[in-house]
Amino acid sequence: MTIRVKGGKVEEEPAEAVVLSFFEDEEELQKGVRRLSKKISGKIEKILKDGEFKGKANQISLIHTIGEMPAKRVLLIGLGKKKEFKIDKVRQASGVASTYLRRIGIKKITTALLGDGTSGVSVSDLAQAITEGSILALYQFNDYKTQNLDEIKVVEELVIVADHDLEEIGKGAKRGEIVAEATNLARDLVNHPSNYVTPARLADTARDIAKAYGLKCKVLERRDMEKLEMGGLIGVAKGSHEPPKFIILEYNGGKKKTNPIVLVGKSITFDSGGISIKPAEKMEQMKDDMSGGAAVLGCLKAAARLAIPLNIVGLLPATENMPGGSAIKPGDVLKTMSGKTIEVISTDAEGRMILADAITYATRYKPAAIIDLATLTGACVVALGNHAIGLMGNNSELTNKIRVAGDLSGERVWELPLWEEYSEQIKSDIADIKNVGGRGAGTITAAAFLSKFVENYPWVHLDIAGTSWIESNRSYIPKGGTGVGVRLLTQFLLDYV
Repeated sequence: MTIRVKGGKVEEEPAEAVVLSFFEDEEELQKGVRRLSKKISGKIEKILKDGEFKGKANQISLIHTIGEMPAKRVLLIGLGKKKEFKIDKVRQASGVASTYLRRIGIKKITTALLGDGTSGVSVSDLAQAITEGSILALYQFNDYKTQNLDEIKVVEELVIVADHDLEEIGKGAKRGEIVAEATNLARDLVNHPSNYVTPARLADTARDIAKAYGLKCKVLERRDMEKLEMGGLIGVAKGSHEPPKFIILEYNGGKKKTNPIVLVGKSITFDSGGISIKPAEKMEQMKDDMSGGAAVLGCLKAAARLAIPLNIVGLLPATENMPGGSAIKPGDVLKTMSGKTIEVISTDAEGRMILADAITYATRYKPAAIIDLATLTGACVVALGNHAIGLMGNNSELTNKIRVAGDLSGERVWELPLWEEYSEQIKSDIADIKNVGGRGAGTITAAAFLSKFVENYPWVHLDIAGTSWIESNRSYIPKGGTGVGVRLLTQFLLDYV
């Protein structure tokens, strides 16, 4: 979809459909809206007066102009109460409006600057939210469909029309386009079946990003992992015929010798549970167990396109977790790259074992911060559902920055405690630690496990198990892989500068 910013008055634009926004508690129409309503015989005032449209969040009302103005249709979209306004309301409204218009066959959407004039919100941020909401909502994954392709509807162009601050609006729209496209890359990787997205395919994707945007890419093979004594990653990979990969993607946008921010993404391209095999129901969704790695790849792509002035490293420990004849077994002991030993209680707690080696590798960079993303625990889904990312870490300044970025990006986080007492649950009788701490506080004990490998570096763990996949459409998130983490991390990096 092409994104354009155009100077002018929205009521003068020849368009298939024009989108306007309203707050629920707005007492009078904004100047531009009054001008437009006058052109169509006061229809907007009449709809508002009759109570047909109240401006509630994501409420829509379509008006056919019948030749009274250049645009054929006007779509009203609600932003909810002004006192409850957050930038994500614009993202949601834009998504709802765009999907509705696509459904009725509109190919070119023209929109006013939704939420314009809201106190404390820049036009650049509004433009970014509009663009993100539209691109993200209009995402479709049809790569494997072969029939009725002519029935698939697409929107070809989004035009943002304004009569002020065009340069800032243009910057915001471009930023939104870059972030949304990076998110959709992550969505694609998650939505592809696991016989397509293998560890080797993830490595190829990393190489493609590096080649296109000037990053450095290195892929460690099994023999390299053996030299590094990555017993966690090698151990998990033993049950699969797919060779594991350890993917390193480096973006050097900051000053030389500046310590990088290291992003670590769990990349289990299919998780059967191993010997501790999962139930058959919903196992097909276990292709999403590489969502953390997909988010890291998307974020590095966005960082490069945005020219963020930081040094950033992405690490993806990639493998399948399968119950083959060589697979690790409950009761086995693995020695990690750090030298620490792990007693395997459940082979279905494999993510933390591959992350242990990746985090140890991350410390080689003497990082300014380590952030890992992982579809790590079902316990996080129980605790937070699919609306919030579980957050734990060892540095309050870092966790606060992530929290702010979550609110701005719409990928919200919720912090759980990481007290020393939880580490008692992962003590092993025969090894340094065990990979499962029992039924209670499963999300926290998984983070406690990872904390044993971060040394003294600032670190945040993000459990995205509940947010990486959804079963039904939301305002700007179609069902399936969500690409969660890309927008959160990109916003964090932009704010970090």
